[in-house]
Amino acid sequence: MSIDQVLSVSLSGHPGRIASIRYKTGDTRVIALHGWLDNALSFAPMAAYLVGLDLVCLDFPGHGKSPPRPAAARYHFDDYVFDVLAAADALGWARFHLIAHSLGGAVASVLAAACPERIESLSVIEGLGPLSAPPDRTAAGWRKAVLASHQRPRRVHAEREQAIDARTRNSDLPRAAAELLAERGLESVEGGWQWAHDLRLTWPSTQRYTEPQVLDLLSHIEAPTLCVLAEPRSRVVPDGLVERRIAALAQSRLMAVNGGHHVHMQAPQVVAKAIMEQLRDFA
Repeated sequence: MSIDQVLSVSLSGHPGRIASIRYKTGDTRVIALHGWLDNALSFAPMAAYLVGLDLVCLDFPGHGKSPPRPAAARYHFDDYVFDVLAAADALGWARFHLIAHSLGGAVASVLAAACPERIESLSVIEGLGPLSAPPDRTAAGWRKAVLASHQRPRRVHAEREQAIDARTRNSDLPRAAAELLAERGLESVEGGWQWAHDLRLTWPSTQRYTEPQVLDLLSHIEAPTLCVLAEPRSRVVPDGLVERRIAALAQSRLMAVNGGHHVHMQAPQVVAKAIMEQLRDFA
């Protein structure tokens, strides 16, 4: 059974809320982190196979049912790490496992490196470490961010189905997965339907880690790490990149599963089985 839960947290020193879906079938403490523009329902297909856990699937700020960041704020990647820690503190969890997809996997990787005393194991799906860029692309990144960081009209789709079609266009996101995410991500407005995520989430980042910085972070992860990749390799995870990153980990296991970038929603039983083995080995 799942329950919607709102956690009262301190975000950047200010009172805030983080929405979540909680599946409690046991006592093993697990926090699940979704991908960019997704929401906590990303993990619903796996939930039935993740037995014996106290599984809390968060909505990152500006996603799902979590409120957006304050009007003057940007969505800096690093802030998500503090959001997760605030949620864990609100739950009263000193130590916990992490399951994470895409953006969530990048956040979980940094969190595991920064707070090794709190993370018991790490299971990432299509997302080991944050995005990186060469140092000589710093000015170009800033120029892109300045040009694109502005408010624009939010697209309203006349029909709900059209909004879901837009989410799958130019993506390998399966239709069924988009329909599930829509249950928590779409809202009815005058004139039709719109995706409710904060549009500032689509603004380009002003900063990227360099790849040596990412490798340093990964080398300081003490928790045993499972990395699940889509097969064939998705465009989100270039050939060679993850192999170099996995080599930096102290304890790692790599698994390939047939599917796309949202492989955990396409093959939930297979991915959940691997995660449960990870949790049993290192709980």
